[in-house]
Amino acid sequence: MNGLSTLVRAIDALNEHIGRVVSWFALIMVLMQFTVVLLRYVFGLGFIPMQESILFMHSLLFLVGAGYTLLHDGHVRVDIFYGSATRERKALVNFVGVFIFLLPLCTVMTWKGLIFVGQSVRVWEGSPEGTFMPFWLLKSMLLAFPLLLTLQGFSMAVKSYFIMRGLEAPDEPVPSDGGTAV
Repeated sequence: MNGLSTLVRAIDALNEHIGRVVSWFALIMVLMQFTVVLLRYVFGLGFIPMQESILFMHSLLFLVGAGYTLLHDGHVRVDIFYGSATRERKALVNFVGVFIFLLPLCTVMTWKGLIFVGQSVRVWEGSPEGTFMPFWLLKSMLLAFPLLLTLQGFSMAVKSYFIMRGLEAPDEPVPSDGGTAV
């Protein structure tokens, strides 16, 4: 079980690191969008690569940051029963949810994404605006999304299994808000 705990901690650390890096895109996007609006409406200038970079950052923020969000239990869920459930019941819900919902969804997204991204890569799809932006690279993030979610789902399932069996779960990361892990 020690190797499994090490793997879970590595997956959590990977998504934690990626999430912290891409979270900066939110601030950069706001500043970039402000600059685009300022250039367009005050100075009458348009800069398409800058606008497309906002699209890239927005996509990366959500696609690559999804594993981080799952790590910190930030995805939307209906808390009617889950919110007041015991730790063991929550672990059961998470464990079943990973195998019934998350993994099948990630499998379908990977399968469809391989087709979609493959077509884009084959033609080295670029920006429809004719800029230097490699849209094939942006679309390839559609494969990073299910990969990172699958990894984090595996981590969640292992931790849930440990809790359901009454074992000590692998160390959970300290939440980014500075609070205590639940």
